[in-house]
Amino acid sequence: MLKYSIVVPFHNEEDNVTTLYDRLKGVMDQVGETFELVFVDDGSRDRTYRLLEEIAAVDSRVMVIKLRRNFGQTSALAAGFDHAQGEFILAMDGDLQHDPQEVPTFLAKLEEGYDVVSGWRVARVDNVMLRQIPSRAANWLMAKLSGVDIHDFGTTFKAYRREVIQNIPLYGEMHRFIPALASWYGASICEIPITIVEREHGKSHYGISRTFRVFFDLLTIRFLLKYMTRPLHFFGTIGALGMMGGTFMAMWLLVLKVATGQNIMLLHGPLFVIAGVLILAGVQMMGIGLLGELQVRHFHTANNRAPYAVDRILRLRSSEESLLQ
Repeated sequence: MLKYSIVVPFHNEEDNVTTLYDRLKGVMDQVGETFELVFVDDGSRDRTYRLLEEIAAVDSRVMVIKLRRNFGQTSALAAGFDHAQGEFILAMDGDLQHDPQEVPTFLAKLEEGYDVVSGWRVARVDNVMLRQIPSRAANWLMAKLSGVDIHDFGTTFKAYRREVIQNIPLYGEMHRFIPALASWYGASICEIPITIVEREHGKSHYGISRTFRVFFDLLTIRFLLKYMTRPLHFFGTIGALGMMGGTFMAMWLLVLKVATGQNIMLLHGPLFVIAGVLILAGVQMMGIGLLGELQVRHFHTANNRAPYAVDRILRLRSSEESLLQ
């Protein structure tokens, strides 16, 4: 097995591909261990894939995965993780804002025994109002909700042990919450400061709309961390409270009817309706909880369904591998 896998998703980064490859290769050659570079083309419309194809044609340590369309960063990372062969896996962006010179620091922390090493963008260079302030608020809230004490969940620049990252299902935009999901599996997590520089070429794919989506994802993560394996505890509690409240109201109205002979619908019609709605809603919530339990069972059944579709995979076989064929 290879020692290290470096996974890099690209989307319309033709100006950065060759430079990043040269820098990464130079850094990993100095590390002195076996490695591979897993480059994922996430449906680029420029010359990104052509350049990656040229790189893979001359370097057997490079694997290029071409997705059929733009599936998004999380799916591109999932494709890279699924095909990576290294014992330790590091992910980074392909826009040169992540400095390859910092890769050995991540790898050293993994060697110390940590399962997840997360980058911390201490001094950010993006827009203060549109990016930095919303990001800090989201990171603070995420740390409180997940119980993982790190400052920066959003950066892609992270390193993982293979057995940890392969146990985490990735879909939607969940890549930023990998530390929180890994903590559910008992992973040890640390954080190291990283330097972020201005993009040398190309245009950022991030905007304020992405920040708003993060807050919705926070609710999902909170639910997953606390009730992922026991959804009936969440929905069942709400359902039980609803049924108890509705039943109490209905019993009180029944006693009132028997004791006083009042016209309940005329005098207490709204309360009677509320009681019926609470009981019905409670039953429905209990049913949702039971359906959730079935989904959990399905989740823990191997289905091997990936959130992406691969068009082709390129890799030049080394001379040693050719001799063994």
